Amino acid sequence: MRAPGSEDAVVIEKGKKAGEPHVITVNCPDRTGLGCDICRIVLDFGLYIKKGDVTTDGVWCYIVLWVVPHYDSLILRWSHDLKTQLLSVCPSCPTYFLLNLMSPSPTPTSVYLLNFFCLDRTGLLHDVTQVLTELELSIQSVKVTTTPDERVLDLFFITDNLDLLHTKKRQDETLEQFRSVLGESCISCELKLAGPEYEYHQKIPSLSPEVAEELFMMSEQLTDEEDNRAQALSDDMIKMKKNSSVTVDNSLSPSHTLLQIRCADHRGLLYDVLRTLKDFDVKISYGRFLPRTQGHRDIELFVQVKDEKKILDPDKQSSLCLRLKAEMLHPLRVIITNRGPDTELVVANPVELSGKGRPRVFYDVTLSLKVLGICVFSAEIRRYTAGDREWEVYRFLLDENCLFQLGSASVRNEIANQVRRTLMGW
Repeated sequence: MRAPGSEDAVVIEKGKKAGEPHVITVNCPDRTGLGCDICRIVLDFGLYIKKGDVTTDGVWCYIVLWVVPHYDSLILRWSHDLKTQLLSVCPSCPTYFLLNLMSPSPTPTSVYLLNFFCLDRTGLLHDVTQVLTELELSIQSVKVTTTPDERVLDLFFITDNLDLLHTKKRQDETLEQFRSVLGESCISCELKLAGPEYEYHQKIPSLSPEVAEELFMMSEQLTDEEDNRAQALSDDMIKMKKNSSVTVDNSLSPSHTLLQIRCADHRGLLYDVLRTLKDFDVKISYGRFLPRTQGHRDIELFVQVKDEKKILDPDKQSSLCLRLKAEMLHPLRVIITNRGPDTELVVANPVELSGKGRPRVFYDVTLSLKVLGICVFSAEIRRYTAGDREWEVYRFLLDENCLFQLGSASVRNEIANQVRRTLMGW
């Protein structure tokens, strides 16, 4: 492997024909968790990884991913911006070294408040979310409220992936896009730097013990019976459970442990596997993410822990395998419950130890609700701590005025399964 120049660290080769995968090549100094960070960016740009390879000699890392767009309706400005984002996590870039040298504690990204007041309609929340996604604005927190006269007050606390929202040009572009989407229904729309209200909106009543138990209990310690009770499993989930396995083999290499992973495919699978390894401080030396076969994926990873050693501790092997299997089966938790007299959809995903949440969850949930024709009365995004893990929790109060009888258990399972399928990319 050779040391590339800063711009050569990431090369994107677009497919020559419609439907042909685009090839992303990353060649840069190695570090633990690099693959996870790359896969997170790829997922955030709405791309699906068809296959992938990673190789490192302990100093340099070479990663190749074959990707295709997952969303047909989303405008992907990834030909340039994707490369910029990928370069930002590559240690080969001078800016990466400079930032780490000068800022041992990274400066927090500025949070902006986008608030608008408009007439309500089905799919409004998703349409707004799609504009934010296309503008590469990340949602940090949300407060959506519907008034009795069917008007909506939305507060979006956002950060800018391009770090340009402090400029008048970027602000004008953002407001223009929103006014275009909202049209005549827009009563007011404002964008400003968030003040104390951001911290205030972080402080909301916690989840009830019953909801928290149902939401977070699907951990690696659950028995099959407890798991089935925690979520009314669809045929998709039952199939996943029957065909998922994680195997540890220390016999093939004198210095590496081989992890062999097999499970039903879902969008973000490689990210879920690599973020788990990153949280366990496990380093990948060689890996293959094989193409999908009859709905399943096989992943082979030669890994090491600190000091370039195998994973020999039986307890660590067991905990790693259990966590990997849990994250393959339940990367996202979806339930529908009661919140007082109202019906609430709750979605949760674990937060990386680095503090980063899973991309596109809010986008996918609002898309699913729009397709189902269900309006959102109010919505919130907050973080909770359960056990030794932090979770990002999305809460949606559903409008009862829809085609579904939301009080029916079978209808709730149907809605939850539809939301889960959208999140998993099925």
